[in-house]
Amino acid sequence: MSDNQKVADQPEPPFDEQKQPMPGVTGRMDPLPDHGEDSYVGSGKLKGMKAVITGGDSGIGRAVAIAYAREGADILISYLEEDEDAQETARWVEEAGQRAILMPGDIQDAAHCRAIIERAVSELGGIDILVNNAAHQASVDDITEISDEEWDITFRTNIHAMFYLTKAAVPHMKPGSSIINTSSINADKPNPGLLAYATTKGAIQNFTAGLAQMLAEKGIRANSVAPGPIWTPLIPATLPPESVANFGKQVPFQRPGQPAELATTYVMLADPLSSYTSGTMVAVTGGQPII
Repeated sequence: MSDNQKVADQPEPPFDEQKQPMPGVTGRMDPLPDHGEDSYVGSGKLKGMKAVITGGDSGIGRAVAIAYAREGADILISYLEEDEDAQETARWVEEAGQRAILMPGDIQDAAHCRAIIERAVSELGGIDILVNNAAHQASVDDITEISDEEWDITFRTNIHAMFYLTKAAVPHMKPGSSIINTSSINADKPNPGLLAYATTKGAIQNFTAGLAQMLAEKGIRANSVAPGPIWTPLIPATLPPESVANFGKQVPFQRPGQPAELATTYVMLADPLSSYTSGTMVAVTGGQPII
């Protein structure tokens, strides 16, 4: 069986009902996500580049870290507190022959965001790619049940941190650098049970579109990726078990995407050869149109 067939042959629901405490860990998921560990083959597209990936410990972030490393990039992996998952990601990066720096901490804090960028510059020697990927979500069916604290946490993690990190990174970025923000299908097709999260994802798309225009004269590109339902620890950690069991069934592919299936999109957007691609949103949604 070819590598391409292996990636395409992915698990379909129904899955076992499962629940984890937030923010979730990879090893307790059934089935385990595919991050491209056995399928992604690099070709030097990002050779010599330096990347910062938030939420790089698991899920989409881990898949992007593996792909970037195999394309030749050194990586700072920002994560909250999931040390075991982060160490596993670092192991894959180092197996690809690249440097991996682990930096735990809460990106809700502006000072921590600035410290992430400062460490990347001091220890990696610069920053060419910033992937704002970390996110917070919670499933709530009634707006009266969304606490002020929950609303604030969602915006501080998904929006404020993206601003803090980008603001800190831009002065260190040279022409040809790239900022990639993870939006969501929820930006255009909001799930009412994810009201706060969906609202932030719409804001990410507008932030990215405006940022691309602002940074064009500096030669820095900004784009966003809008994933559909993707099988990551955030799912069993934030959705009801019955929703987890049928997760992804609603899109035309009738299954969730695996993190590995997004990696090539993040590579393409970071590749210096994509020099005319900026201000765009790339949807990776299992056949579900976003209009």
